[in-house]
Amino acid sequence: MTRPLVLLHGLWDTPRLFRRLEEELLRRSPALELFAPHLPHRFGAVPIRELAAQLASLIEARFGFDTPLDLFGFSMGGVIGRTWLQEHRGCQRTRRFVCLGSPQNGTLAAQLVPRSLLAGIADMKIGSALLRDLQRDQVLLASLECHSLFTPTDITVFPGWRAVLPLGTRRPLPVFTHRQLIIHPRAVCAVADILLAP
Repeated sequence: MTRPLVLLHGLWDTPRLFRRLEEELLRRSPALELFAPHLPHRFGAVPIRELAAQLASLIEARFGFDTPLDLFGFSMGGVIGRTWLQEHRGCQRTRRFVCLGSPQNGTLAAQLVPRSLLAGIADMKIGSALLRDLQRDQVLLASLECHSLFTPTDITVFPGWRAVLPLGTRRPLPVFTHRQLIIHPRAVCAVADILLAP
């Protein structure tokens, strides 16, 4: 039985971002259940912990409290997903966690953003309180199959090589920009390979 796959979009995006990836996934695995909730970030003003709590409610409403699932996060969506995994017991029901261009170690692009105005973006600063807490409790991810994909030339998550989880595989993709990670055919196929692996 195929586990449902939850897709989490990033900042300034909506679930429409995943159209090409969803088409590729369903072409290969027509029975796969996909769930791409909309998490309104309000231009980065909503704290990531608040978005993770919203995600918890949406997952429970869709799948109940026990249904096993896989999780994929693009960009900020990967940090939201990790917060749900570590702070909402998501690790207990998740098999595979895949991050794509996700600032798990922060990004210099957020460094000067004031928390008072844009708390969600400020959560992605290098050394933010949220990222320190997640790093301290990273052992919670040990039971999961974790994968990080990124491009070294990313300037949204900068430097790009920092867009990795503390555990699991790490793979650079042959694209140049942050956006190409989720729309370029080579990147989409590479992501689908991992998401659909046995």
